[in-house]
Amino acid sequence: MGLTIMLKILVTGSKGQLGGELQMLNDEFLMLNYRCFFTTSQDLDITDFQKVKSFCIENEIKIIINCAAYTAVDKAEIEQELADKINHLAVKNLAKISKEKNIKLIHISTDYVFDGKNYMPYTEYNLTNPQSVYGKTKLAGEHAIQEINPKNAIIIRTSWVYSSYGSNFVKTMLRLGKEKEQFSVIYDQIGTPTYARDLAKAILEIIQHSTFNIQHSSTYVEIYNFSNEGVVSWYDFAKEIMKMAKIDCKIVPIETFQYPTPAKRPHYSLLNKAKIKDKFNIEIPYWKDSLQDCLKRILNDKC
Repeated sequence: MGLTIMLKILVTGSKGQLGGELQMLNDEFLMLNYRCFFTTSQDLDITDFQKVKSFCIENEIKIIINCAAYTAVDKAEIEQELADKINHLAVKNLAKISKEKNIKLIHISTDYVFDGKNYMPYTEYNLTNPQSVYGKTKLAGEHAIQEINPKNAIIIRTSWVYSSYGSNFVKTMLRLGKEKEQFSVIYDQIGTPTYARDLAKAILEIIQHSTFNIQHSSTYVEIYNFSNEGVVSWYDFAKEIMKMAKIDCKIVPIETFQYPTPAKRPHYSLLNKAKIKDKFNIEIPYWKDSLQDCLKRILNDKC
């Protein structure tokens, strides 16, 4: 019998929603031939090219899963330089290191690279047109990877991420539902929530898929869309959270103009997931089923 090669995986942004879910799934999902290094900005500053390069060399990293990002959408309108440093320049570092050291790279991007003016679900081939600093810096990160073109790099665009980890819409709704008798939620922004645990599972399936084999070399960077299945507005999402959590609170639907924010958000950001499902044979759960799972974890304090 031949020796089994242990693949070393660097996961950045491990304290975030997706990073937290990957860490939780690590023991139950990955086999013994994988070892993950879960890092935060304190452990490993991805804006520091030399530190990341040295870390990858010393730990023989073969795959990087970049979950790190500046995600404060409204603050990004003010902190433009910081958002660009993390969402663009740091990603450029990872791409350069991945190409130089033949490391595979999985980078997480966003539906905010689109302007939200479509009336059909966005495919990976639709033209991008970000309307916010956040969206522009995330798109710049995508472009950096595509220009540097490390072998086997892929970009996964996702939307409306929530989890039992970190701060997110679901946790905010639960808090407001307990504090208030009623509050307002926007009804004219349409998309699909993404349970970070489902995205984490998909990523782990991808790295074990035959088409993502360590010896295989892609000629260009592939982009994939991922969210849960179904269609919903923020208002309907909030209503379902209250219903499932059995919270008696009235949700009032309002239009976007009634709740002005510094950053412009897409009115329509449904993602077509056919490509990722076909390529990696991934089954994606319906958003209500995933929400129910997440709420159980939150309400039972099992996160």
